[in-house]
Amino acid sequence: MNNKELSLTDAQVLRLKAEHQLKEKQVKLDKPITETEVKRLLHELQVHQIELEMQNEELRQANETAETALKKYTILYDFAPMGYFTLDAAGSICDLNFTGAEMLHDKRFALVNSNFKLFIAEESQVEFNIFFKKLHTGYAKEACEVMLGYDNHPLRYVYMEGIVTGDDRKCLLSVVDISGFKKQHNC
Repeated sequence: MNNKELSLTDAQVLRLKAEHQLKEKQVKLDKPITETEVKRLLHELQVHQIELEMQNEELRQANETAETALKKYTILYDFAPMGYFTLDAAGSICDLNFTGAEMLHDKRFALVNSNFKLFIAEESQVEFNIFFKKLHTGYAKEACEVMLGYDNHPLRYVYMEGIVTGDDRKCLLSVVDISGFKKQHNC
């Protein structure tokens, strides 16, 4: 890209390239164009313009549909009543929803790249490690109950289900707070 193209918008650069290609094609024409050919070419251009307008409308509608789906699934993920976490093979948090952040008593952005294992209470570490190892050695969904906590401060009992997916072997966890349920059944 030259300096002139760097200062132009994408549409302007596209137009310059199209005009350049047109000039190259016009050089190849060595005979004059008849009126019939001009009319035929004009008709072809008009049909092509209508096709492009129709394609543009389809793209606009597809974009609206994609934006609506994105909004729907963002709301569904971010505001779900259970915590959702995506962990890498080492246990670092790659992504989480607002409920997951609330469960760990921190802001979402502050928790990304933190190791999830740091939020497992000491008395639940062994069980969580077994669960996490099973997830990464198999291809089935696994579940466990553990206590979340850090710095010897227990937070809550949770039930979690996880599965490892994809080539990148990311672990998808759903985490439900069962502290209230535990209290009811321990009384």
